[in-house]
This record gives sequence, C-alpha cells and structure tokens, in this order.
Amino acid sequence: MGEYPPVGDIHWWSVGGPVYGPTVDQDSRGTARIDPRARIDRHKKNDPDSRAESDTGADCSAQAAQTGQNVQTGRAASTEGTVRSERAEAPGGALIRARGLVKRFGDFTAVDGIDVEVAPGESFGFLGPNGAGKSSTMRMIACVSPPSEGELTILGRDPRRDGPAIRARLGVVPQRDTLDEELTVRENIFTYGRYFGLPRALLRERTEELLEFTHLTERGDDKVEPLSGGMKRRLTIARSLINEPEILLLDEPTTGLDPQARHVLWDRLFRLKRQGVTLVLTTHYMDEAEQLCDRLVVMDGGRIVAEGSPQALIETWSTREVLELRYSVDDHTTLVPGLEGLADRIEALPDRILMYTDDGDAAAAAMLARDPAPVSFLVRRSTLEDVFLRLTGRTLVD
Repeated sequence: MGEYPPVGDIHWWSVGGPVYGPTVDQDSRGTARIDPRARIDRHKKNDPDSRAESDTGADCSAQAAQTGQNVQTGRAASTEGTVRSERAEAPGGALIRARGLVKRFGDFTAVDGIDVEVAPGESFGFLGPNGAGKSSTMRMIACVSPPSEGELTILGRDPRRDGPAIRARLGVVPQRDTLDEELTVRENIFTYGRYFGLPRALLRERTEELLEFTHLTERGDDKVEPLSGGMKRRLTIARSLINEPEILLLDEPTTGLDPQARHVLWDRLFRLKRQGVTLVLTTHYMDEAEQLCDRLVVMDGGRIVAEGSPQALIETWSTREVLELRYSVDDHTTLVPGLEGLADRIEALPDRILMYTDDGDAAAAAMLARDPAPVSFLVRRSTLEDVFLRLTGRTLVD
C-alpha cells in the first residue's frame, strides 16, 4: 500500500479561473479562494511522522475554525474526538431551493430569475444549449459565485453567509479533471480529504473504500498521468466523495468517455443514489439524462423553459413514437405537403423527415401508400433529445 502524504496541492473547483477549496476565505469580489502553499510550507517545517500522528487534522480544522464553521469528520470517532457538524434543516424538505435566482456579469444576464427545488436523494439535471445558464447556476449552488439577485438556500443555509460550511458538505466533479498528476491515485484521494479536517485513520479507511467502489484498487499506487480517461473520471468522483457529501455536483460527468466507460460511471452514480446521495448534474447527453435523472429542467437564454421527469417531458412535448424517412432528394422540405395528415407534427431536416405520431407503424403504412416511396424508414420511440431540440431549436449557439 502506498504512503499517505499529509497534505497536497488540490483543486476543488476550477473553471478557467481561481482555485476553490472546502475551507476558504473570501476575496474582495466575494469569490472563494484557497492557498494550499501555506499548508505545504507548514508541512516542510515539521516532521510528518511526529507532527500530525494525533489524527486530528489540526491544520485543516484550524482553517475551518477561522471561518467560524465546523467541519464534518464522518461516522467514526478517533481517540482525539471528532469535530461535530452543525446541520441546519432545509425548509420544506428541499436540500436546494432557489426563488427568482439571477446571475449577472456586467450588462449580461446569465441566469434570469429561475425557481428550482431539489429534494433529498433526488437525481436532478440541468439541460440546455451552450450559454443557457447551466454552469452559472451550478457555480452558485457550489457556493463559488454569489447570486446577483433572488433567494438561494442550500442545506438550509444561505451561501452568502455560510459558504464554507455548505462547501464542507458538498462533493464536486468538475467538467475538466483537476487531479494532481505528481501524486498516485491513492494519494490524490487521501490528500484531498485533508482539506476537510478529516483524521488520518478515517481517511485511510475511506480512501481504500473509495478505491474499491470506483474499481481502482489495483491502480492505487500508480501515478495519475498514464490512466485512461475513464479511470481519471472515476478517480475524480472518488475524490469528491471523501467527505461523504450530502449533495454531489457533476458538471458534464462523462464528456469524452467511450460508451463502456460511460456505462461504468453510470453504474457508480446509480449506486450512490441508492445510498441516499443527492445528485445534481449538467449534461449534453440526452440518454445520460434519461438514465440518471429523476427530474430535470431545460434551460434556454438563462430561463427555465420546461421542467419534469424525462418521461413526463416526452409525453408533454413530443409523441410516443417518431417515424424517420429518408428520400433521394436534395431538399426534403418539398415532400412535406404530400405527408400532411399522417402525423401530429412533421419536421423536415436536410437529410431526413421526422414524423411525430403515437402510432409509428400506422403512419408508416399510410406513408407507403403514397408516392414517392422513401429510400429507407424506421420507427423509434421519442427521446429526450426530441424534446430538447423542440424547446431550444436546432441552431448552433456559440
């Protein structure tokens, strides 16, 4: 088993800007910052075998104490005692509650007065095209970007006032992996846990549990750099769970992964949900949203344009089935008049025609009785992608 370092340089949530951590100060703009170098300097001045063997995580707890917050240490109590977590009850049972939430950047409004509630144990998704306001909303929920207007409570607390205490109870999986490639897989998990003030003995136990949970035990002593993309994503998820978060935020969790790696990751997230972890995610994969989300919102232009379960959204905004037709013509729009009356809605695309209907086989039979005959056709069930494109359009937004 590899050696566990007492501290390291960890990125908690970084999206092309400053680095954020679970115990932080606020800068002049109200943005959360952490300086891990201060901890590294203290480590260099002391013998790691003699300075912190009390398993109290004293250096991390001290920084948490400076913010006036307690940090959760988990189930087990060490001989030195555990730090007790102060938990506030969420109003109405919702772990996340937003009312009229607004985020502005100068004259640009990224999030325009949205209302959201996420219940305990729920898997909740934000869908939308680029620039819809998903990432801005997630950053407000992660307590690294203050709201411009409106009300936002997370775990019953106000992020403007209780940001560090909330962050200590969150797990974050950023879109881009921010792993320390100079450390081993095991060291990445263990070192990250030190920022939550967790005792070493507890961290060793949790690190091994998370390696097993993410199927990384055999790679525990390997450096991060040669790992596959799927392994790195699983490691990022393992690291985000070291503090046993009540809410796990996932920003595009499977972007860039092959189908096999995506399904392995889905299985891990499903198991987390079964254990009672509340999941909040953004994704551009509609099949992923259907697989993982109990409920979701579709955002466009900073506003919520639809909300509900995947199946409810399909039933509301689409039909049960879709008939796809392909013809040997350059312009499919010229064939739409000859298909009128065969479906609830007909959409002509450059390469095919989509006919939205509750009975695809009946529509196909009626279509074949008319001229011209298609080169090919198929009947499929409606998907969340049909809903997404109807609500947000097919035009690319940069």
